[in-house]
Formats: sequence, C-alpha cells, structure tokens
Amino acid sequence: MRKAVTIIVAAMLLAACSPRIPLFEEVVASEMTRNPEASCIDGQQGKLKWNYTTGLELAAILDVYHIKATNNGFVDMNDTLMRYVDGWYDAIIDDSGNIYKYKKSNYSLDHICPGRTLFTLYDFTGKEKYRRTMDTLYSQICSQPRTKEGGFWHKKIYPDQMWLDGLYMAQPFYAEYTKRYVKDPEERAANFADIAKQFVLVAERTYDPATGLYRHAWDSSHQMFWCNPATGQSDHAWGRALGWYMMALVDVLPLLPEDTPGRDRMLEIYRNLCDTLPRYADPKTGMWYQVLDRPGAEGNYVEATASAMFIYAMAKGCRFGYVACRPYVRKAYKQLKKTFVTREEGLVNLNRCCEVAGLGGKDNRRGDYDYYINEKIRSNDPKGIGPLIWAALEIEQPYKR
Repeated sequence: MRKAVTIIVAAMLLAACSPRIPLFEEVVASEMTRNPEASCIDGQQGKLKWNYTTGLELAAILDVYHIKATNNGFVDMNDTLMRYVDGWYDAIIDDSGNIYKYKKSNYSLDHICPGRTLFTLYDFTGKEKYRRTMDTLYSQICSQPRTKEGGFWHKKIYPDQMWLDGLYMAQPFYAEYTKRYVKDPEERAANFADIAKQFVLVAERTYDPATGLYRHAWDSSHQMFWCNPATGQSDHAWGRALGWYMMALVDVLPLLPEDTPGRDRMLEIYRNLCDTLPRYADPKTGMWYQVLDRPGAEGNYVEATASAMFIYAMAKGCRFGYVACRPYVRKAYKQLKKTFVTREEGLVNLNRCCEVAGLGGKDNRRGDYDYYINEKIRSNDPKGIGPLIWAALEIEQPYKR
C-alpha cells in the first residue's frame, strides 16, 4: 500500500508543477510524500498515538478530499486522500469504538481535538464505531473538571487552568456534536450557552488592556509559579495560543444559534482581534511574532503557525460576513507564502514553526519572554501545515465546510 501511495503522490507532485495547481494540493502531496502513512506524521514513525497534531493535519487533508468529493458528486473510498485519513482512524479505533491508549480519566482537552474529523469520516464511511467514539469524547466533555467559574481545566494535570489553546481543542467538537446529536432542546440550549461561556470567560480572564491582546493562559487559583499572583494571568500573549483561540472562534460561531447567550460577545471579540492584530504584525513581512506583545524585540521572530492561523481565521470570517477585510487577508496570504513557504526537490516546506510551548509541568516552562523565544523551531509542523491548508482553501477555493 505504501508503494502505491508514493506512486500516486509522485504523480500529484508532477501535476503540482503547473501554476494552476492550488497550494493546498501541493502541501498535501508534499506531506504524503514525507509521511507515506499518516502514522508517520509529527515524528511518530509509524506508531499509533491519539494526538491533536496528527488529527489536525488529517482534518485539513480530509477537507481537501471534501472538495474532490463535492466536485465529483460522489464519495470514492479508494481515493488516495480518503484512504490516507481513514486508514489512521480505522487503525487507532477498534470495532467497539475504543481509542488506542486513550484514558478519559486524564481529562485532557487535547484528546478531544482529533475526534472532530470523525464527523466527516462518519458521513463518508458510515462506520458505526466512529459514532461510538464521538459519544465517548462527548462523555469526557460532560464530566470535564472545571474552575469554580465553570471553565474547563486544560488537563487534569493542570488543575484550575484555562489555556487559550484549549478552546480549539474542545469547543468545535462540543459544538458540532451538540448540533448533530443532542436532540433534547434544553440540553442543546444549555450546551450552546456553555460553549459560548468558555470563550467569554477565558477572554475576560486573559485580556491585557494595555495591548488589546489575550495572554496565553489563566490560573483561577492564582497559585502557579508562571502566573501573576494578582490576576492569575501568564506573562505574555503567545502567537499560536491566540491563533488557536481565533480559529476556535471562527469555527464555532457558524455552529451556534444566533440567539445563544454569549454569542454576540464572541463575535465582538473576534472582530476586535481582526482589528487589533494588524497593529502587531511585522512591518516588513506583515507576519506575526512568536511573542505577540513584544514585536521587534531582540530574539523575537515572525512565526509560521500563528501567522497561518490568523490568516485562515480572518479569511473564513470574511466568507461568513463577520468582517470585511478580504483585501488585507489576500495580501497577508501572499506574504505568508513569501515569508515561510519554500520548495525543495519538488516538496513544499513551511518553515519557522515553533515546535511546542506550554506552561508548567517543568520549571523552565515559566511563560516568560526568554522561554518562548528559545523553544525549538522546525519546518513542516502539523500545527502549521493544517492551518496553511485551510488558509489556502479559503483564499484559493473557498467552500462551505
């Protein structure tokens, strides 16, 4: 199978030499060449791991397949892209819907994120085990530990903490599951209100009035070594954290009924960010820094994953009529490609991706400026590849997902 995939991908790459081939197809072909099986994504080297990074990239690849299926008017289960995505999920989920090595008791929001792809896979494949898996992940959400204010803990090992990252990890799944499968009107309404509350609460607690940006995280206990003891906030606005939050906003807003309490506030937050972020972009490249609230500071650098996330989030907002900044977004997309995208031996590369940044767990993860600028930088990180594909889809071939 691997040989067949490689041959087909090679053919796609030859076609990618044409300027008429959109970037999202080039990126997908390049990634499938680098990772002949989806279990190789993010350095897994063929090992199965239920992780948000693999799930994120596969969700973007499946969206590219969705275009093909829409254009063809039918679903082809033998299509290379479909087999690539479904093969990973089919292997990591058993016939009863159990996820390999998943533990609900860990209460990690990161483990909700890869379940989002299952909605489309279930539509395409009809595999009942995918529906059972979605039920399992929803049950985690229903019992997820919360702060006293009602905000989801990021993980059980991070008690009392809300990270901006976590809004993307859980809320799009929570919203789509509720919209599709929760039939009781009271439960539906309560869920939608709860989803909006998560966005509004974390915004209130992480907002920095001096910059108009939102800091990486908030500790409701005000006890963690990385937080300000007076506010519970971490020290800085980290680019990708705010990128996760913006993508979550623009992915969830279309799923919420317009009369949902808190939805108007979500839309206001999103619009304010679209107005604020251009002021923090690098004047030369138009891209955004690893540490957003320290633009141009020594050691700071423009970073690919956050930049791709912001452009995708703004572009999708334009499509839904939430904002009217398409000329700006198109220009930023061109700059994104110019700044971060290179081609080598027929493969597309996305460069200058921060590999990881978090808070706590280790004493060095203090969330100070030196910590963020000294984390490892790599190319082709899934946390950038997925948003790059989505940004390209929005700019080059927008469609309703």
